[in-house]
Amino acid sequence: MAQELRFSPTVTLLTVGRVWDAALAEALKPLGLTTRKYGLLGHIRGTPGISFSELARRSRITVQSAHTAVAAFAAAGLVEDATAHAGSASSLRVTAAGERLLADAGARVAELDARMTEEHPGLVDALRADFDATVRRAAFS
Repeated sequence: MAQELRFSPTVTLLTVGRVWDAALAEALKPLGLTTRKYGLLGHIRGTPGISFSELARRSRITVQSAHTAVAAFAAAGLVEDATAHAGSASSLRVTAAGERLLADAGARVAELDARMTEEHPGLVDALRADFDATVRRAAFS
């Protein structure tokens, strides 16, 4: 006899997250981006002058991994380090080419957002309400 399925918000959210992460990865792949690279570029754009240490902290990766990723971005012309010399703090910025890539990626994210909203309106409403509550709490703490 089959066991009755028990609802778990944790497992359900993780499952939905993995499904949509795979969809995002597929959408970003033609641009040469992964979900992690998209996030790293977004952090650099969102905080011009960000250090490698702060980038690593926000991305939950090691500083060494941040250096490796940024070196690849710089080689591709997507990021520049205004103070790139030994012994000085870095000041990372997204280049015009990086901005164009992020705009293309953002359009793909918007398409996925629209699809998710159409397919799962209740989930999107719940996520929006939780996001808004989190932002309000952060603003008053």
